[in-house]
Amino acid sequence: MDRERAQKQIMEAALEAFRKKGLHFTMSDLAAEVGMSKKTLYLLFEDKEDLLLQVADHSFDAIKRSEAEVMGDDSLDTVEKLRALMSALPDIYQSVDLRKLYELEERHPRVYARVQERIESDWESTLALLRKGMEEGKIRPCSIPLFKAMFEATLERFFREDVLTRAQLSYQEGLRQVVDILIDGITVKEA
Repeated sequence: MDRERAQKQIMEAALEAFRKKGLHFTMSDLAAEVGMSKKTLYLLFEDKEDLLLQVADHSFDAIKRSEAEVMGDDSLDTVEKLRALMSALPDIYQSVDLRKLYELEERHPRVYARVQERIESDWESTLALLRKGMEEGKIRPCSIPLFKAMFEATLERFFREDVLTRAQLSYQEGLRQVVDILIDGITVKEA
C-alpha cells in the first residue's frame, strides 16, 4: 500500500462524506467508502481529528496551488488577478458544502484553530497585488491591514456560524460576493 496515495484517497472520501453529512460522518463510514478496514485507517490517521487536520492542510495547500496558477497567468491584469486570487477554490471543493464548517469550532477546536491559522497566513501575494493596484491607480488607496482584517473576519464568520446557510448561499457564491464587494464596493457604477 502506497501510504501517501491511500491518505489522499481517504482525505477525498472524507470530503465527500463531509459533503453528504457534514461533520457527522464516522471513521467506519470512511472505511466502507474506501474499501479499507478501520484498522488501516487508524494506521494512516491517529483519529478523526488527525484526519480533519490533514484534510484542512491538504485543502489549503490545494488553494495555494490555485493561487500560484493565478499569479502566473499573464493574461490577467492586477485587479483580475486579485479577484481570482481571493476567490481561489480548486474544482474538487466546488461540490463540497463548506457552509457546514461552522460546526468545527465546537466539535473540533484544534481543526478550527488550524483553519484560522491558514486563513491568516500566506497573504504576501494578495497584499502585493493590492499595493500594485494602488500604484497603478486601478485600486483606490485604502488601509491594507483593514482590507485584510475585513476579509479574514468574513471568512471566520462563514466558519463560525451558519450565515451562508441562512442566506441560502453556497460557500463559493458567498466568497464571490464578498470579493466583489471588497474589490468593487457596493455602489452602482454609472455607464
